[in-house]
Amino acid sequence: MKLVKHIANLGYGSRKQVQWLFREGRVTDADGEVLYADDKVEHDAIRIDGEPLDPPPGLTLMLHKPAGYTCSTRDQGRLVYDLLPPRFRERSPLLSTVGRLDRDTSGLLLMTDDGALLHRIVSPKSKLDKVYEARLAQDLRGDEAATFASGALLLESEDKPLLPAELDVLGPRHARLTLHEGRYHQVRRMFAAVGNHVDALHRSRIGGLALGDLAEGQWRQLSAADLHALFGDAP
Repeated sequence: MKLVKHIANLGYGSRKQVQWLFREGRVTDADGEVLYADDKVEHDAIRIDGEPLDPPPGLTLMLHKPAGYTCSTRDQGRLVYDLLPPRFRERSPLLSTVGRLDRDTSGLLLMTDDGALLHRIVSPKSKLDKVYEARLAQDLRGDEAATFASGALLLESEDKPLLPAELDVLGPRHARLTLHEGRYHQVRRMFAAVGNHVDALHRSRIGGLALGDLAEGQWRQLSAADLHALFGDAP
């Protein structure tokens, strides 16, 4: 791929705008030598204004989504893309969220421009558990764990029971829930089905990949080792 197209696809501007970067001598190699649009240079050796390029296509990242941000560009208000470098929203192929967290839910959100990887993560065949922590409006009664583990719980307006889910009580109004499927607003609807209300919800893990100590609003690129951990593969 020509350098102009490659850099434009990373969101640095239109092809015309990137051509101006070359004309102004702002595109160099790692040693500071000015590059030209028809040069053949490895991605990692390219600099713009002395800074390395953003990661190439094949980017997958983990974001610690704060409450108050939405995942869909069709929604009003603050978007998760606002937490990333502005160029990331202009990348081609598109950097997409892997599933969604609703506006009021915080925690681990994956994003990728790798369509095959996205479909593998969301596919039920991958059997990736999702772990949430919920803060509740009322004290737990004590029978919720058995209800959630029964495999017989029906959500409102649905006719297919939920798969068994594991509930760990962390406090009178604080619980950890491990899901083995992903239905619309599932955690909130499960607690509503047992007469409670979720005041705050946080996703801490997907598959074998945990959010860890990544600060709220921050993100990091996933490594090959992270992806192995996600799927539970041997590296």
